[in-house]
Amino acid sequence: MRALILAAGRGERMRPLTSNMPKPLLRAGGKPLIDWHIEALARAGITELVVNLSWQAAKLRDHLGDGSRHGVSLQFSEEGPEPLETGGGIHHALGLLGPEPFWVVNGDISCDFSFAPRELPPGTLAHLVLVPNPAHHPDGDFVLRDGRVIGADTADAARLTFAGISILQPALFSAARPGRFPLAPLLRAAAEKGQVSGEFYKGRWTDVGTPERLRQLDVELKGC
Repeated sequence: MRALILAAGRGERMRPLTSNMPKPLLRAGGKPLIDWHIEALARAGITELVVNLSWQAAKLRDHLGDGSRHGVSLQFSEEGPEPLETGGGIHHALGLLGPEPFWVVNGDISCDFSFAPRELPPGTLAHLVLVPNPAHHPDGDFVLRDGRVIGADTADAARLTFAGISILQPALFSAARPGRFPLAPLLRAAAEKGQVSGEFYKGRWTDVGTPERLRQLDVELKGC
């Protein structure tokens, strides 16, 4: 099983820290954010990794190399000077990810989620990891009911936040065209058809979206 780490964004909300540095290379707990993900995937035996690149691509490429120091094999999906957003970036990387389901991890989150090689059942195009709603995103994204993800507009149901961790089938993108587009509309459309499963994760998780959250995460990880 392969995995894609999304690392192409500009990190606008993290400026000035990201003015000359890709967000996944910002350090917390003594190492870059992206290194934590690579090490977690390697521990799970997921060693064929793809990293998408755009903003400050050369710095990420130089830092990561071929992945051998982490015991993984790395390939890079080059998007050019303008990031393609989550959906467009994943679609652009499909040729490197192969025909089987693959993990996708946002490079700008931090978590202690335990990855593992998994299969998706027939008819399931995506599996989402959902977390409790953080203070900066109180309304959540999706409803989880009996292991299935359903749309955010469902009445009288509590929504959870998408963790930025998922398993996706290439077929999720069967109708997509190359270019810049978000992932969320594809997930919502598949969820409406009953094609998305999910799980609720209550462990450590942080969306590293601001310098203050990065500072808090650094303190937390150093105390672990």
